[in-house]
Amino acid sequence: MLVEHLPTRGSSYAIQREKEVGNPPTIGAARTNGEEGRQHSPALSPAPTFTVIFLPPSLTAMKLIECPRDAMQGLHDFIPTATKTAYLNALLKVSFDTLDFGSFVSPKAIPQLRDTAEVLAGLDLSASTTKLLAIVANRRGAETAAQHAEISYLGFPLSVSATFQRRNTNQTTAEALADVAAMHELCERTGKTLVTYLSMGFGNPYGDAWSPEIVTDFTQQLAALGVRVVALSDTIGASTAATIAPLFSALIPAFPQIEFGAHLHTTPDSWREKVNAAYEAGCRRFDGALGGFGGCPMAADELTGNMATEHLLEYAAEVWEQLPLKLEALHEAQALSRTIFR
Repeated sequence: MLVEHLPTRGSSYAIQREKEVGNPPTIGAARTNGEEGRQHSPALSPAPTFTVIFLPPSLTAMKLIECPRDAMQGLHDFIPTATKTAYLNALLKVSFDTLDFGSFVSPKAIPQLRDTAEVLAGLDLSASTTKLLAIVANRRGAETAAQHAEISYLGFPLSVSATFQRRNTNQTTAEALADVAAMHELCERTGKTLVTYLSMGFGNPYGDAWSPEIVTDFTQQLAALGVRVVALSDTIGASTAATIAPLFSALIPAFPQIEFGAHLHTTPDSWREKVNAAYEAGCRRFDGALGGFGGCPMAADELTGNMATEHLLEYAAEVWEQLPLKLEALHEAQALSRTIFR
C-alpha cells in the first residue's frame, strides 16, 4: 500500500516504481500545488511544494556514491581545510550511501588532499547514515586510513593498464595485486571493506592491451583474494554503451559474491547511454559528483568530467528508483559546491 506524505523541513527525497497502481513514475513528487502531471528536476525543485511517495527502505536498490574527493583532487588552488570540511558536512546531511571524501596518498602526488586527516577530524557523523570511503595508493596509506574508526571503506585503484598503474601508483601490476591482497587482509582485521577500482576498465590511451577477457581475468584474481566490491572505472571517458553493457552483463552473474559499481567519466551528451547500459546490465552502484566536476589528474592533460550526480538522479527518476535523499540538504550542498568549483 503506497502512502503519501507532504515533506517538511529535512524530509527525504524518494523515487520509486508505482507498480501497485500503475501510475507514471514520481520524481520527488508528480504533483505540485494540486496540479497533475507536472514533472520537476530532482536537483532543482523546491522541497516544500512536493508530495512524495515513500516505500520501505528495503526496496531501495540503487546506491549513489558521492565523490567530492575526485572533484577536488585535480584543482590547482588549495581549498582551505575549513572549506572542505564544511562542504563534506553538507554532503553528509544528504544521506548518500557513501562519501568518497579524501585520500591518504603522498602529498607530492595529490597536494590538494594533504589535509585529509584534519578534514576527517572535523566531520560531524553523529546524525548521518552515510559511510566514508578513503582512497589509498599503497599499503602505507591503507595502514594510515585503517587507524580511523570513522572510515568504512578503503578504495584502491588497480589498473587494467600497466602503463597507468605505473603513472598512478608507481607500481607494476604484480606489485599492485600484492598490495590488494595485503589491503584486503588489513580490512578484514580492522572491520573495513576494500573497494577495488578497475581503472582504465574500458580502454586506455597508451596502447596497452584491453579486452573484456582481460577485465574478467583481473576480476577473477580479485575474487580469489576475497574482494567483495569492484568498481569498473572509466578513467578517461573511453566507454560506450557497447562496451559497458557486455562487461557488466558478463561479470555480474559470473561473480555473484561481488558487488559491482560504475565509476564513469563522461561528456554532457553521452551520460545517459552510459548509465542506462550499466543499469540495464544489472549494476546498481554508481559514483557521481555534484555538477560533474573533477576527474583523475594522473590520466591525461584534459579529461571529461565525472558523472554528474544530478544526471544520476534524473536517471533514477526515469527508472522509478527510490533514493532516500534529503532534498533540502541536497540543494544546500549544490549551492555550496558552486562556490568551490568555479
